[in-house]
Amino acid sequence: MPTAVIELGVGNTASMMFALERLGADAVLTADPAEVAQSERVILPGVGAAAFAMGQLRKLGLAEPLRAFSRPLLGVCLGQQLLYEGSEEGDAEGLGLIPGRAFKLASAPDRPVPHMGWNSLTVERADPLLEGVEDGGFVYFVHSFACPISGATLASTDYGAPFSAVVRSGNAWGCQFHPERSSAVGARILKNFLELPC
Repeated sequence: MPTAVIELGVGNTASMMFALERLGADAVLTADPAEVAQSERVILPGVGAAAFAMGQLRKLGLAEPLRAFSRPLLGVCLGQQLLYEGSEEGDAEGLGLIPGRAFKLASAPDRPVPHMGWNSLTVERADPLLEGVEDGGFVYFVHSFACPISGATLASTDYGAPFSAVVRSGNAWGCQFHPERSSAVGARILKNFLELPC
């Protein structure tokens, strides 16, 4: 079965599909709940508002298949935030796969929000998703909200305060950054995801 990349209309899915194609992945862009449920693995990308994205998941009938999905699931950017119980952004409900709520980054004169650009990863603990990823590796972020440091944190980044850059709870992983736009480090993370046992 192919890897399903969920099409919510709230993200640049083209760059994700190109990145997967470069890795030789069999991937399909879909919003079909049955196709998602039957997929070998699922990527949930997203850019924009959490409440709107969750509304789309519910409207398309995708929220429950994602909550029930038992094979590897990867949330990217907003997709990572949707794995949590909720977000301060519009007091949005999430999928509830990871405890906690996304919070708004604090801006400063030298630290604008949204956080846009390259920042380094601090690897907090080993995981198959981070195999071959060096501590201090740089990845590309575009976000205004972030997820707290918790027991789910695999890697963190600091932007005024530390936040979770890579997370895992059971079969659900998340990257706050865009691996599809993060050069060799991002390609390695996507390759690792595609090689996770189902």
